[in-house]
Amino acid sequence: MARLGSSLRQIAAVARLNVLTIPERLGASVATVFGVAGVVAVFVGVLSIGEGFERTMASTGGPENVVVLRGGTDTEMNSVVGRQSTIVIGDGPGLARDASGQVLASAELFVIVDLPKRSTGTPANVPLRGVGAAAFDVRGNVRIVEGRRFVPGRTEMIAGRAAAAQFGGLEVGNRLHWGDTVWTVVGIFEAGGTVAESELWSDAAVLAPAYRRGNTYQSVYARLSAPGRFDAFRAALTGDPRLDVTVLPESEYYASQSQALVTIVRVLGGLITVLMGLGAAFGAMNTMYTAIAARTREIATLRALGFSPLPVVVGVFLESMLLAAAGGALGGALAWLAFDGYRAATLNFQSFSQVAFAFAVTPRLLVAGVVIAIAVGLLGALLPAWRAARLPVTAALREG
Repeated sequence: MARLGSSLRQIAAVARLNVLTIPERLGASVATVFGVAGVVAVFVGVLSIGEGFERTMASTGGPENVVVLRGGTDTEMNSVVGRQSTIVIGDGPGLARDASGQVLASAELFVIVDLPKRSTGTPANVPLRGVGAAAFDVRGNVRIVEGRRFVPGRTEMIAGRAAAAQFGGLEVGNRLHWGDTVWTVVGIFEAGGTVAESELWSDAAVLAPAYRRGNTYQSVYARLSAPGRFDAFRAALTGDPRLDVTVLPESEYYASQSQALVTIVRVLGGLITVLMGLGAAFGAMNTMYTAIAARTREIATLRALGFSPLPVVVGVFLESMLLAAAGGALGGALAWLAFDGYRAATLNFQSFSQVAFAFAVTPRLLVAGVVIAIAVGLLGALLPAWRAARLPVTAALREG
């Protein structure tokens, strides 16, 4: 215990000396801090794209909502559901009804239209969804914030708030030509920040002939009377010989849609972080070599006074980690100020259409950024600490 206490006192003394002498190496220390800050800012900024996209997708769909697709498909783009099948689905057990007794089930179409991005002017794939009369009640969180709803039977459409912000031509009153029809934008809607805000909505009965879809749809969105009715509803539909369908909770369906993009973002973010992290580690290494060179006589004197190599090594590591942690905190703060809440649109690889979302700098990302910063500091201190520990006392005194 006495030896342990002595070692701890020696470590504390060396660490205090290292910290107090940082101003003597201010230039190199600041360079290390900013180098690590750059690594963390890029890491957090890139991964905030995936976090924001995943949050938008995962927040879509209440616990009572379900999506019905053709059997064996996992996206609406590949699904076909016949009109007769939509009637059978609407008769499934456990579905909620509105005040008039109508089943809350909406047979829907999904087509892609071109609109220019406001930021670049380049064309982008935007989803145009044909919905049934029950769609507003099925979603439950759709609210018109400008204009009005489309009138069933008319070539009118409404645009999600995020779509209207990201893509040109969606001002209320504007007319757009798609398919065999000229559409009039009559309203802008909110949907609680979900994927629906990236879509355009129209009457499915009008959209189908405009795109020569005949008597087929691509999905049915429905609301259950209670979340606990899902298993019975799915069992009834998948067991019906008239149907070949896949039944998913709406939240699960949209969460799965985010996996491809999130994986790509995380892999790219990881590669960029590794490459930049190596550069920052070399910067930290240079700083610590400079620190050791400037304190050669001090280190030798401590060794001559009976200090073991361990406190010197630990002191080098602690100083490097302190500078790196400061850089990590600075980089996280810069990323939060620059990226958190920034709105953009990107391609959903599952539907090949644009989804508008907000970057999300989460506490988890900030903690991960600081951890990466400390790891960079540790890596940068390895060789300098090894040199400090092996520095001969007599040679160090002559060198000093």
